[in-house]
Amino acid sequence: MSKQYETVIGLEVHVELATKTKIFCGCSTAFGAGPNTQTCPVCTGMPGSLPVLNKQVLEYAIAVGLATNCDITRYAKFDRKNYFYPDNPQNYQISQLYLPICQNGGVEIETEEGGIKTVGIHEIHMEEDAGKLIHDEWEDCSLVDYNRSGVPLIEIVSEPDMRSAQEVIAYLEKLRLIIQYLGASDCKLQEGSMRADVNLSVRELGAEAFGVRTEMKNLNSFRAISRAIAGEADRQIDLIESGEKVVQETRRWDDASGESYAMRSKEDAQDYRYFPDPDLVPISVSEEMLAEIREKQPEFRDDKMKRYKAEFDIPDYDIDIITQSKHMADIFEAAVALGAEPKKVSNWLMGETLRLMKEREVDAQDLRFSPAHLATLIRLVDTKAINSSVAKEVFEVMFEENVDPEQYVEEKGLKTVNDEGALKKAVEEVIAANPQSVADYRGGKEKAIGFLVGQTMKAMKGKADPGAINRMLKELL
Repeated sequence: MSKQYETVIGLEVHVELATKTKIFCGCSTAFGAGPNTQTCPVCTGMPGSLPVLNKQVLEYAIAVGLATNCDITRYAKFDRKNYFYPDNPQNYQISQLYLPICQNGGVEIETEEGGIKTVGIHEIHMEEDAGKLIHDEWEDCSLVDYNRSGVPLIEIVSEPDMRSAQEVIAYLEKLRLIIQYLGASDCKLQEGSMRADVNLSVRELGAEAFGVRTEMKNLNSFRAISRAIAGEADRQIDLIESGEKVVQETRRWDDASGESYAMRSKEDAQDYRYFPDPDLVPISVSEEMLAEIREKQPEFRDDKMKRYKAEFDIPDYDIDIITQSKHMADIFEAAVALGAEPKKVSNWLMGETLRLMKEREVDAQDLRFSPAHLATLIRLVDTKAINSSVAKEVFEVMFEENVDPEQYVEEKGLKTVNDEGALKKAVEEVIAANPQSVADYRGGKEKAIGFLVGQTMKAMKGKADPGAINRMLKELL
């Protein structure tokens, strides 16, 4: 009988913070600028330059710590982590080893069986990012861009509490939502503002001791993380089954081939020769500062979901989707506060908004239309100033450019024609031009009237109320 194995997983999650400037200097952190255009003597490690901590970085780190139930370290320090690599301009990275800003936290996730499990957070520490190497295969050389060097990061180190890819994804989703709700980062995996290193080992089911772990670096999609976990667990089990040993090392997951490759043997803390950074003063967190940050914490998703269920008459499915993005939830609440009916706002978000987001590959946090314009559009439909097909046409422009729907409808002449005489004339012409459909309707085929409504809408260039056409057709027939 073959042995059964359990996978043991811990994560190190790096999150780029949403500050306008870097952690120790005034250079911009904007994504996508030309190589080496956002640098200065501090973030390129020039001799004699002095780092100064960006206060916003500290505030974001504490806010994330509070939201993940951590103890906040009242007296924290920065340390130098020494390693030599072309993208690391000082030949050390400023990080926190001995006194990280947050410790001993945890978040609750839902397991595959539907139960609740707490994933422990060992610590959260602040650090600076390194630069970026670009390998030019044509010129057979490597280039380095230091724009990212000094971009503020927090590293969230979990306990080895996860046992499957499903639990890992649930944990990452929970972290991502907490951080996005705080506004501390956009957590866009595709832009590298959230990256995960997976520490994984396997052991026989029921065993007490952990197996030998490997680390897979910088995975930046949930799909890659799931595949990497499955692939690495299988690799380790195959090694154990064939009598070989798992080596503690850092590996790189290649999602295209579905395989991982050894990068280097795993370093321990002593290999980095950590020591306190002599250029940065210690951090003292006062009670007042903690109280101020605690006061600013938003209503998080779990509480928001409970409130929506009690306050708004919308389905659980709608609540689940809308609250997955704080920005979308803000649009929903603001539009309702402006007098729009909750279910109608929800219908626009669940229908046309999600359709266009998928079509245009837009993230919920990048939605541009305002709640006021959505509420106005709903009012225009409610008052029959425009019909639903015109409303969809207007919404598409609103989605792209956040136009004022009222103004747009006026300028483009899209208002519903409420001239009964003009409508009656169009209906009579359609009846005269379609004797077969008229005969079908009179012969008991109810569906035939749909065709006649469509033809009248066409004649009215879409600017009529389908309900009014339907009533008039039935009267005249």
